[in-house]
Amino acid sequence: MKTDGMKTWRHVPTGPSTGQRKKGIVRMDARVDRRHFLKGAVTAASAATAAFGLEEQILVSHLAQAGPVPSLPDDALTPMPRGKIGNVSVSRLICGGNLIGGWAHSRDLIYVSRLFKSYNTEEKILETLHLCEQQGVNTILTNPVSGGVINRYWNEKGGKIQWISEVHPTPDDYKTTVQSAVDNGASLAYIQGAVGDRLVADGQLELIAKTVTFIKESGLPAGVGAHALGVITACESAGINPDFYVKTLHSEDYWSARKPDQTTEVIRNPHDNFWCSDPAETIAFMKQVTKPWIAFKVLAAGAIHPEQGFRYAFENGADFICVGMFDFQVADDANIAIAAVSDSRRERPWQA
Repeated sequence: MKTDGMKTWRHVPTGPSTGQRKKGIVRMDARVDRRHFLKGAVTAASAATAAFGLEEQILVSHLAQAGPVPSLPDDALTPMPRGKIGNVSVSRLICGGNLIGGWAHSRDLIYVSRLFKSYNTEEKILETLHLCEQQGVNTILTNPVSGGVINRYWNEKGGKIQWISEVHPTPDDYKTTVQSAVDNGASLAYIQGAVGDRLVADGQLELIAKTVTFIKESGLPAGVGAHALGVITACESAGINPDFYVKTLHSEDYWSARKPDQTTEVIRNPHDNFWCSDPAETIAFMKQVTKPWIAFKVLAAGAIHPEQGFRYAFENGADFICVGMFDFQVADDANIAIAAVSDSRRERPWQA
């Protein structure tokens, strides 16, 4: 995204050449990217599907099942929409940290985390954060160990991206990771999802309450994360009052989704192929919750196309979505998120 006085234009991955593009304007009829290729491919699928590789066949199938691809707003300058958590203005699309930190879900592929770490060098991470800000993605959610590279981005590159830091309280120490987040410049902090699952399963609601209180006392908006809906229901029933929730949400309409013989319990689930075992129940319960909701794993760790996953999350009540993005995905994901919010038909009122 570039500025010229008060005018702003959004970069698209492929499109008009510099000579064709006027400042402040992107010609909508000149946008040709992989998303629009796949949209056209749906029309021609009966004739050409056999020529596609497996990935393209899966993506085309998902787009066909999802219905019409949402168009971008007519105004090419539509900014990335935002909402407030506490006093912090957060982009509806948040950059996830797993691809940067190397904790990528990989099903049964044993090399994926190492591959991601090899690709996402510190220099590549700095480039990706810059691309996020260019596209209006003003927040990243990640593990505290990424605090060093985020601070490098702020200090060396003049970046302004905000940071939502995970915290990992234990019965012996619920303050250290919170203090580390504060000291490293986090704008918000939340109890990481797997930690929240375990604490509730082990009856440690008091520890969750103490951690939320300490985060607030430290000056940051405080959140609670979960894969299991029971974490959210337990916090609401106990009167714990976080400023926001971070809860998984994705459909089960993808090839590697949970099989009938797999447990619905995600807390100790050994299968790396589903992260929201209760999407319908989550959607129904969150309609009653008046706190902002950041949905994560909305693409089932890369198994669902963004066109489908983003729309599903926003239409079913998410206020924000957290999505891991490589540098080459940022611009497309930003444009898809803008369209998904613009076209969203949702029952749950925006809570941020």
